[in-house]
Amino acid sequence: MKVGQGVVVAALAIALVGCGVQPTGVIGAGEPASGLTRGMRLYYASASGLRGVPLLDKEVKDLNAVVKLLLSGPPPAEQREGLTSLVQLPGFSVTGTGTRVTVRLDGRYAESGRDQGTGQLVCTLARAQSVLDPKVRTDDVEVTLRPSEGAALGPYRCAEFLNT
Repeated sequence: MKVGQGVVVAALAIALVGCGVQPTGVIGAGEPASGLTRGMRLYYASASGLRGVPLLDKEVKDLNAVVKLLLSGPPPAEQREGLTSLVQLPGFSVTGTGTRVTVRLDGRYAESGRDQGTGQLVCTLARAQSVLDPKVRTDDVEVTLRPSEGAALGPYRCAEFLNT
């Protein structure tokens, strides 16, 4: 090391030591952020997978109303961004208790259960259940589809459909 470089390093060391900032210990700030964010969202399909859209202008009081909103499709701005709804249901009834949500369907369920349409339904209902019951985390909710014809599908969690 040259003499000039040594002087610069020494000056920097003195500046850092003498800057007046005292060392501190660990400061507790609670649990780290985890899981999905809060607030009502409807999930729509796109070429790159599911995307949650905040529901800002409507207050939802039950899971059946959430499914009706999902069935009406994305708002025009989101449609222009390539979002669509693949959810097609005959008659339905949705109930939720704690981390369990059940969708009872009239007739058969047309999808495979591993498709974006099912993912839309599962993620939207998981989010809605966690908003309606704040003790429940979105990523803990399990959604089961029970068609009146054919086998039950699920239970599914939203994480199974994200980034797939």
